[in-house]
Amino acid sequence: MSLELESIPAALFGGGHVVHLATLRADGAPQSRPLWTIVHDGDVVFFTQETSPKARDIGRDPRVALSATDKSNPYRSAWVRGRIGRTIEGDEALAIIDRISDAYIGKPFPMRRGTVFVVDAEAQGSADLPFEDK
Repeated sequence: MSLELESIPAALFGGGHVVHLATLRADGAPQSRPLWTIVHDGDVVFFTQETSPKARDIGRDPRVALSATDKSNPYRSAWVRGRIGRTIEGDEALAIIDRISDAYIGKPFPMRRGTVFVVDAEAQGSADLPFEDK
């Protein structure tokens, strides 16, 4: 069962912000990659192609960590750690992929395939630091 997301993680993973996914490679080394996310039915979700390095890493080890940074305030951030609980494919996946794409680029995703990964959050946190850029 996934944790209920707190307000800052829910906002930052909810779409449009800078997000990075950490997975474990076949040799056990960590790998971080940027991607897009939204919150769907209370869970952080993202998508990729089924043969991508991200998907292969998750297929070997479902543990993931994600970090998000507010695009308008780099001192506001959140993280979620957990496991991929399930995947979504087909028309249901395409509907979610289009919602994710719309949150970032304002239109449906041009590639009409992909797998949606649902994160079962086990831990989360956030920071909202009182700094300003120079």
